[in-house]
Parts: sequence; C-alpha cells; structure tokens
Amino acid sequence: MNELFLLKLGEMVLKGLNRRRFEDQLLGNLRRRLAPYGSFRMYTLQSICYVEPQNEGCDLEGAYDALKHVFGVASVVRAHSCEKTAEDFVRAAVEYLSDDLRTAKSFKVESKRSDKTFPMTSIQLSQYVGGCLAERFPETPVDVHNPDLTVHLEVRDYAGYVYAGGEAGAGGLPVGSSGRAVALLSGGIDSPVACYMMARRGVRLDCVHFFSYPYTSNEAKDKVLELASLITPYTGKLCVHIVPFTKIQEMLREKCPEPYFTIAMRRFMMRISELVAQRIQAGALVTGESLGQVASQTMEAMACTEDAVTLPVFRPVVGMDKDEIIHTARQIGTFETSILPYEDCCTVFTPRHPRTHPAVAELREIEAGYDFEGLCQEAFQQIERVVIPVRDSGV
Repeated sequence: MNELFLLKLGEMVLKGLNRRRFEDQLLGNLRRRLAPYGSFRMYTLQSICYVEPQNEGCDLEGAYDALKHVFGVASVVRAHSCEKTAEDFVRAAVEYLSDDLRTAKSFKVESKRSDKTFPMTSIQLSQYVGGCLAERFPETPVDVHNPDLTVHLEVRDYAGYVYAGGEAGAGGLPVGSSGRAVALLSGGIDSPVACYMMARRGVRLDCVHFFSYPYTSNEAKDKVLELASLITPYTGKLCVHIVPFTKIQEMLREKCPEPYFTIAMRRFMMRISELVAQRIQAGALVTGESLGQVASQTMEAMACTEDAVTLPVFRPVVGMDKDEIIHTARQIGTFETSILPYEDCCTVFTPRHPRTHPAVAELREIEAGYDFEGLCQEAFQQIERVVIPVRDSGV
C-alpha cells in the first residue's frame, strides 16, 4: 500500500524570496523529529510537504503523532498515492477507505486538481468517483451537504492522492527560522506556555532555571526538568541551564529593603540569563510575565527588570489572563505538572508588602552597594547544564 503523509504548510507559504529558507528549516526539523520512527523521504512542492516511508518497518502511528507537534505544519493527512486516472482513484479509494465507507452514515467526494493537464475537472472527477463508490457501497448513502465522511481526491504533479479526514497541525513557523532565545523557566504555569508560544513563532530556545537549595528542593528542580521534557515535542531538544541562586538570594535578604526584594532578585535573574544568551549567541530573553498578574508584573516593575539587560525581552503571555494561560497549559500537557506543590526560588523570602510601582532609579540606587557583576559571574560559572532530548509525543 502506497501510504504517505501530506503536510499542508502554514503561513510560510506567504513568504517571498526567503520562503526556501523556511522550507529547508522545516525539512531539517522533520528529519530530526521522525528519525526514531524509521526512514522517510521528504520534499516540498506546491505548498505541500510530502513525507514518504521508505520501508515496511516505519512506525506510521508514531510518525503521525509526532508530525502534529511540528511547528510550521498547518495540517497532517495520511493518504494513499495512486496513478492519475479516474479508475485508479476509484481503486485507491476502495482499497484505502473501504472500512471507513462501510461504517460511515453517509459520504461525499471532494476533488482538488492542481495539475491542470488532468483531463477531467474537479467536479467531473468527484462525480465519477462518487458514483462508483455509491455502487460499491450501496449501504452508505451520498450526502453532499452534511456527510459523515468526506473522501478527498487530489491531482498533483507527480501522482494522485486519496484520503479522508486529517488533523490540524501545530501551525506557526519552523523552530529555528526566527533565531534563538533564552527563556526563564520556573516551575509555574506561565513560563512553559511562554516557551511554547515563542517556539511556535520559530524561535529555538535554551532555558534557564534558578535553583536555591536548600530553600528549594531537588524535587522542585526535577519538576522543572519534567516541564522542559513535556514541551520538547514542540520546541525540539532543550538545554536547561540550572543556576545556583542561593548566595544571591541570601545577600538580597540581608541587604535589600524588603519591599524591593522581588524586583531586585528578578534583575539578577535577567543579568545571568543575558550572560547565558551571550554565551550561546542568542538574540533575546523570554519570560512568562503577564501584566498585572502579581506585584512584580506591573508595568513599572517590568520596566525595572528589563532595565538590567540590553537584550530585547519577549513576554508572549503578557496580554493573556490566567484562564487563557491555563487553557494553553492543558492543551500542551504541562498544567498538571506545573501545579505540583514544589516551590521555586521566586517564592523564597517573599516580601510582605512588595513595591508594586518601583522606579528604575530606586533599584539602581539600591544596587549601588552590590557587587552584582561579581555575583552574577560566580553563579554563571557554576551553572549545571542538562540536555533534554525530544520526548515521544505519545507519552
């Protein structure tokens, strides 16, 4: 059986002279993602990416599920290829979709003719194949308005294709097509969603996590690594840079006025994340901040944290409310892990009355007595790096 996958491409088809670069990035991502499932031939033509298994040993079920998580793909279809004759379309439909046609309550046929040299129009092909299928499966009536099953026929350059259904892909742009960034990954709900959303815009990510042992437990660190693993079907392989943050937090507890503690702490986080970004040649930082959600996420507080770095800071969930963020977290499978009761360093030494509208000048004055460059470099040199491989999306 000549089964293959047809991937309908998303917004990259609107690109101009650089479209080939996006398609090449997608093909590279697909090869890496499908490597565990066997040998596949892949190529793009007329806004379609063709993924053809090269032998009987390919795991088509696993590949199908993996393809639905690859950014840049608008929809995924399992199809049967055939010769470009009306009779071959009928044979392919009977062979490939007989079980579906027998169990469906009704059906219709829709055709798309990209190869204009094909002698029949789309309507003529649909009528011919639909009539033959109605004779072969008389127990399944034709319903052109509200069918239970739609048989799709496509006449393309190299072959004809028959399929039913298909599923939505992940959309967005291929990971790696929009550069590289460093995301601050906590154990909460918001930051994994922020990572997912930036990867969807084509950004390749490294993650930074701040670990304050013994104030935060090893279970809390394991939780963050699990969150990173859960998003790898979308982001691809991740490197998590685990920063020892205890010394800095203890210094801030001793020297920083309590209302400013959280903002000062976040400024240190941003500085260290920027050092990581410089090391890996990333062009931006990513946070899971949502405007007004907590005291450290007011407009003024965000200005204070961003003032500590020179790189642009992307906040993809900044305009989302909590329900929207939770909905996305459930969709990508991170929510249940995010709510496990292991605290991260952001909850250590939380001020009783945090300053919600700080000024940049106030933070700079407070920091004048700190050796923040030395403290950041010391933490940076002690970073533990954990590489998270791509997780089977079916797990």
